[in-house]
Amino acid sequence: MVCTGVYQAIPIRSSAYMWCQMSLELQRPGATVIPLIISSDKTQLTLFGGKMAYPVYMTIGNIPKEIRRKPSRHAQILIAYLPTTKLEGFNNKSACRRAITNLFHSCLQHIFEPITLYGETGIAMASGDGVWRRCHPIFACFVGDYPEQVLVTCTYSGYCPKCLVPPDELGEPNTFPSRNYREALVLYSLAEGDAHPFHAACCEAQLKPVFCPFWENFPLADIYLLVTPDVLHQLLQGVMKHLILWLTSSDAFGPAAIDARCRLILPNHHIKLFSKGITTLSRILGKEYKAICCILIGLVVDLPLPCGQVPT
Repeated sequence: MVCTGVYQAIPIRSSAYMWCQMSLELQRPGATVIPLIISSDKTQLTLFGGKMAYPVYMTIGNIPKEIRRKPSRHAQILIAYLPTTKLEGFNNKSACRRAITNLFHSCLQHIFEPITLYGETGIAMASGDGVWRRCHPIFACFVGDYPEQVLVTCTYSGYCPKCLVPPDELGEPNTFPSRNYREALVLYSLAEGDAHPFHAACCEAQLKPVFCPFWENFPLADIYLLVTPDVLHQLLQGVMKHLILWLTSSDAFGPAAIDARCRLILPNHHIKLFSKGITTLSRILGKEYKAICCILIGLVVDLPLPCGQVPT
């Protein structure tokens, strides 16, 4: 498989999901796969004082996405709070970062330990129709922003958590090989021996020297395939932010013309109105970016460009 610097999402009911179902069916017929979707994000609780929380949420892929995505339906459940300690006792910053990473993986390994057993043997569960089935909970997806993805995949910041693209070529339209999950398992098995060869091998593979990644014992799970794109930061607040800044710059259409078009939009039930324009917004959230995406093409259609350039 190949990957570029900007990767696409893989739906739960994809070829990987079907391959997992078929693998279990060949081993023990009658298997019912329960894809586990794990998400986590370190949250700042106070503006002053530095109080933080580190929740871990879980849902399953058997629930339709229309239900999972709505907080009011309570399809996401809180399963744990991870420690947010900064380990002030360490004098070496590198050693402190390694200790925090190992603490993170050790906690998740303890939380998801039952998955290793029941993912292979299965556990009897009653579904909503009252039928008992042998269910296999399989770690199928991890949802998090880029710092969380780097932490989970044991990669370094600035590198792609899914493929071997060099940091200076991120976003380029070139293809690069995906990270090899089997090679990573072999690499982390060296942690049981001498620490020096292990650290040297991790440095060569551009992976963090984590002694026990929480995903190394999961059945039918490839951590480099289970990481999803961060739509909020990568697409909405990344690509769209730069696109809007470019369109509203003086080299393109300019802020006055874009804001004037915003004020001319007629009221509609399906779009959000920006009566004062979009260039005056100080803090734009994900909902505002999605609303701007719905009207962005309409704002620039037939607008004249400077120096007589053709708008198309």
